[in-house]
Amino acid sequence: MPLKRSVNSLPLFDETLKEKSQIKIYEVTNDRRGIDEFINLPFVIYKRDKHFCPRLIRDQKRQFTPENPFYSHSKVRLYIAKQGNETIGRIASIINYNHLKYHNDKTGFFGFFESYEDHRISRELFKKVEEDLSNEGLDKMIGPMNFSTNAECGLLVDGFTEPPMIMMPYNLSYYESLLISSGLKKAKDLFAFLYILQDTLPEKVYRVSEIAKRRGARVRLINKKNLSSDMKAFQYVYNKAWSNNWCFVPIIDEELSESIKELKMIIKEDIVAIAFMGDEPVGFLGVISDFNQILKILMGRLNPLNIIRALINIKRINQGRLLLFGIIPEFRNKGIEALLFCEVHKGLLKHKIKKIEFSWILEDNLPTIKIAELFGGVLYKKYRIFQKELK
Repeated sequence: MPLKRSVNSLPLFDETLKEKSQIKIYEVTNDRRGIDEFINLPFVIYKRDKHFCPRLIRDQKRQFTPENPFYSHSKVRLYIAKQGNETIGRIASIINYNHLKYHNDKTGFFGFFESYEDHRISRELFKKVEEDLSNEGLDKMIGPMNFSTNAECGLLVDGFTEPPMIMMPYNLSYYESLLISSGLKKAKDLFAFLYILQDTLPEKVYRVSEIAKRRGARVRLINKKNLSSDMKAFQYVYNKAWSNNWCFVPIIDEELSESIKELKMIIKEDIVAIAFMGDEPVGFLGVISDFNQILKILMGRLNPLNIIRALINIKRINQGRLLLFGIIPEFRNKGIEALLFCEVHKGLLKHKIKKIEFSWILEDNLPTIKIAELFGGVLYKKYRIFQKELK
């Protein structure tokens, strides 16, 4: 039986292939052809999808090399599924030793999953990852993680009418059924709220921010000239604020340096702020312009024409993602959240940002959900992390 087509995708392979053609799984090593096949598959699957906006191909290739600091503490194996000469699926098995050390469990991960709409493909891919993780003595598989909760994670299960914002995943609607058919179940949902920016914030926010000031809190915007030290403050806050969160893994120095390289070109100083009590950084809030509006134009490739088009359109970016947000636990509910929002709100108006996505938020993180709702944010997307017990 030939593999099924999705209404959103192209034919899977040459229709002349015989029914008996088997699905085979191949590991991708450092050979250029294998990496190219792994990276190029989504460009085929999503060719007719208007929301597809891939990262630059050169950046995708780099993330699968030892230049990516994640590889310094993890084992990553990449696989592609083929039928005949056609690549029809892909997946990564991920063993994050920092996670194992921090949580003292036996959990492994999968990520970078892509497949045509056929359950046989996904079953073979997951079977391979399960073998990898089981052979390492692990007893649970969680994902998708690309590569961890410090990067892109989750499978979109609700909210397919809007394109993804920067550093958020995207997939076709049938992917959920592929995971379920492979024996995976829900582990946790991640929420994304959409906020239409207003000229003023709710009165309560201004009132509470004044209380924070009287308690000695202060806020300042970041400075690109001192971005490394400012991001160290973020690392300090993040690793304390998120330490008890589900599946949390601390950001290490090398990963922070990599993030600085990626964000330096797109971060705006007046929409990223740090909160202090005395000299201690205790909170961080940063909105990142939705560069996906440019990546959609580039479609993975930098060439002279694309660069010109990007330069013309970069000033037209009119939305952003609240990507960086955290308050050290002992300083929560003291108005610091409000103080940060008041400062960043001025910059958002200056840059004529119309929409902000609050993402992602764990489904059981009720305090942060309440903050999103206070601002008038509407839950408009859900992402799901899946899990499976390994035999």
